[in-house]
Amino acid sequence: MVHDTFHIVQSRPITTLFPIPEANDQENHVYVSVGHQQMMTDPIKPLGLSFYLLTTPAPMRKAGGRLFVDVTPMLASSASREIILNTLGQSDPLIKDALLTIIERGDFIKLLPNENKDQSSSPSHNATSSAGVQAPSEPDPSMVPDLIKQSQTSIEVLKQHIQTKSGVDLFDFILKDIHELKRILFDPQSSAVIMAAMNASSWINENMYKWLGEKNAADTLSQSVPGNITSEMGLALLDVADTIRPYPEVIEYLQHVKEDDFGDELLQLNGGLETKEAIDAFLDKYGMRCTGEIDITRTRWSEKPIALVPLILSNVKNFGPQESHRKFEQGRKEALAKEQELLDRLKQLPDGEQKARETKQKIDLIRKFIGYREYPKYGMVNRYFVYKQALLKEAERLVQAGVIHDKEDIYYLSFEEFHEAARTSKLDGQIISKRKDEYRFYEKLSPPRVITSDGEIIAGEYKRENLPAEAIAGLPVSSGMIEGRARVILNMEDADLEEGDILVTAFTDPSWTPLFVSIKGLVTEVGGLMTHGAVIAREYGLPAVVGVENATKLIKEGQRIRVHGTEGYIEIL
Repeated sequence: MVHDTFHIVQSRPITTLFPIPEANDQENHVYVSVGHQQMMTDPIKPLGLSFYLLTTPAPMRKAGGRLFVDVTPMLASSASREIILNTLGQSDPLIKDALLTIIERGDFIKLLPNENKDQSSSPSHNATSSAGVQAPSEPDPSMVPDLIKQSQTSIEVLKQHIQTKSGVDLFDFILKDIHELKRILFDPQSSAVIMAAMNASSWINENMYKWLGEKNAADTLSQSVPGNITSEMGLALLDVADTIRPYPEVIEYLQHVKEDDFGDELLQLNGGLETKEAIDAFLDKYGMRCTGEIDITRTRWSEKPIALVPLILSNVKNFGPQESHRKFEQGRKEALAKEQELLDRLKQLPDGEQKARETKQKIDLIRKFIGYREYPKYGMVNRYFVYKQALLKEAERLVQAGVIHDKEDIYYLSFEEFHEAARTSKLDGQIISKRKDEYRFYEKLSPPRVITSDGEIIAGEYKRENLPAEAIAGLPVSSGMIEGRARVILNMEDADLEEGDILVTAFTDPSWTPLFVSIKGLVTEVGGLMTHGAVIAREYGLPAVVGVENATKLIKEGQRIRVHGTEGYIEIL
């Protein structure tokens, strides 16, 4: 204000405020980010949001192109308050701390009087979670191959039947098939297997610490377990490199290839046929994956195989033949050696034989069942890709009819809007360009872990004693300590790793697994004890710390760092 006159110096909307999830009432609400549980904090396009909402049983709301779970009813019930705090606390202590901050205020969420004790359905936001199912004490090991076979058979049936559907029929068919997807995802037997492995891991960690002073013993015991579809993918890409390594002409060609469809040119080269067959076999099994895969609109590896070329070349450069076999065997031996060592030490204790027997049972549960943890999501992403391919054919029809300009315009419609456009062959032209603008705006936002209906963002803190002065705190998810060069990578496509690097990134979903074979440690801003990055880090024996606020800003590219995967902090050296 100058001489009694207001001057507006700079006027622009504040871009840092995150939109508030929509509610149907004026009550207080608390929302928890789904992206932080799913290791995918980027915005999701409207068609992707629709599919996720059709798949999940949890009460979700949209904001800023992301999904949030409304946890208010669970916080208002004393029966389920403990459950949600413990469930979320295990996966992300920062979310738990933020929720405790809200609860401690006392006035924002009030406990309900005379509540019904049965409200404690699981708040897990993992679309592949156990939806509040009580696991039997010990599932039968033969259940795992049966569950996998059921899922695969069901996907084959879907692939056959969807080919005959088009127009409005296709949309009705997909809605019906989503019931089958949910039946498989939330199958109580499937949940029981996952819970048995998680409970056995917790039991091992608790008791080995109590009896032997050994921290996070389950991490080493989880190395190279059989049947983990995601870690097998990283090893399978090492095998693709083995096929290519003997052919210098192919390597030279791949170093300069720019076109997505490079398969035909390959065939002209010595070793080209073998290379194409190896890449095609990999894509047959894993081509439906990509970064941000929970968003059905993201480009899959099968749609853009060139995305895999830098990873394959990096494997050719960094490793020798048979590396996948060597890595798996090394992890398996370390796990067996740790098992033997723990059992030997337990037998020296009072009641040692009994303790060793119980421990052996729990170790067997981990080794038999923990690998399955990654499978339900693989099944879901498989199904999503089948839906997507059918919907893109439908989009072609709309392009030819002049309803949309480009088939990928459908990504900016909800499932219902797309359905309606297919039925009527009409669409308001403004809607697509408006949604594209909104999406570009959402890309600039960082979603909070926890936000209230007042728009307040509560960050949460680690309550940790005894950390070195300059240490950066996080959640310890895979044991061990490692020093190395920090590689701060925000896009998987930009990864040029040397063996021994430590990967520092915002989040990793299953598609990042092929990078894990080249690194010695992992630091992420987002993640929990059972999110994909943590599970694979343990299985590959990589020290890892996740949930490190602003890791990609605090740690600079090329710095030497030390990752304390057992204690959960990072030092810059």
